[in-house]
Amino acid sequence: MQTRLTKLLGTKYPIIQGGMAWIADAILASAVSEAGGLGVISAMNADAEWVRSEILRCRTMTDKPFGVNIMLMSPHAAEVAKMVAEERVPVVTTGAGNPSKYIARWKEAGVKVLPVVASTALARLVERAGADAVIAEGGESGGHVGDLTTMALVPQVADAVRIPVVAAGGIADGRGVVAAFALGACGVQMGTRFLVAKECRVSDEYKKKVLEAKDISTMVTGRRLGHPVRAIKTEYTMEYARLEADSTYPDEKLEEYGVGSLRKAVEEGDVLHGCFLAGQIAGMVRQEQTAAEIIADVMRGAEKLLDGVHWEL
Repeated sequence: MQTRLTKLLGTKYPIIQGGMAWIADAILASAVSEAGGLGVISAMNADAEWVRSEILRCRTMTDKPFGVNIMLMSPHAAEVAKMVAEERVPVVTTGAGNPSKYIARWKEAGVKVLPVVASTALARLVERAGADAVIAEGGESGGHVGDLTTMALVPQVADAVRIPVVAAGGIADGRGVVAAFALGACGVQMGTRFLVAKECRVSDEYKKKVLEAKDISTMVTGRRLGHPVRAIKTEYTMEYARLEADSTYPDEKLEEYGVGSLRKAVEEGDVLHGCFLAGQIAGMVRQEQTAAEIIADVMRGAEKLLDGVHWEL
């Protein structure tokens, strides 16, 4: 299936794997790229040399295009931005901020730039700065979320910019891909579905939480501190919500309560102290599969629905 996104990225399918912190490493990214999507390594809060080592490791496992996601709130964001240009990484995606000050350097290095946006204003801003495409991510997604839903955000972003638009948030199967096309996107980004990829390194408890999730199994916390995140409801997230609602509980202590919680979920499967980030479509994820099987399943569903339909993608 060829769309503006596959032509831009050089991939077989219009699917990007989300850059999930503590989760999206070289092993998962290379598996997704080998399967025809765009695998993405998360730079999270790591320093440039750690990210470089993952880039080099990914290159030993695939010769297909892959990307690096840079969380712009990271204290190492500037050094990682410089390093990915030095390494001429094929694609950079960004989150949690405006990457405009880095885009010229990346473009000079031949890097394709796809910022994640949660508003039309940011989409227009990064387009003017030279972004190659934007990923419009709705609040249904796991991890850091904005206010607008995917259904509302994607068509407005598609109307606001001329560059390709990728839909993210609440997409887990072929129906989601076709819906994204109908909204004006030419590709999708998926995170939660890849949490249960066999190549994904999360703890068994993390995968179990996703596989057992229902439609109402996630919740958003962190609005009080200005960085809301969506996660599966657990003892930890319910306690966080209780503390967040308590106006007498200091912001500093609330911030401290969240430190290390994602790592504890990913590496230790700690349900009492871990934050299991996942999107609202976790309730649609029912089996562990390889990355290749996930992508094949999604594309079969999309192609079946699109059979006989002729759209400009």
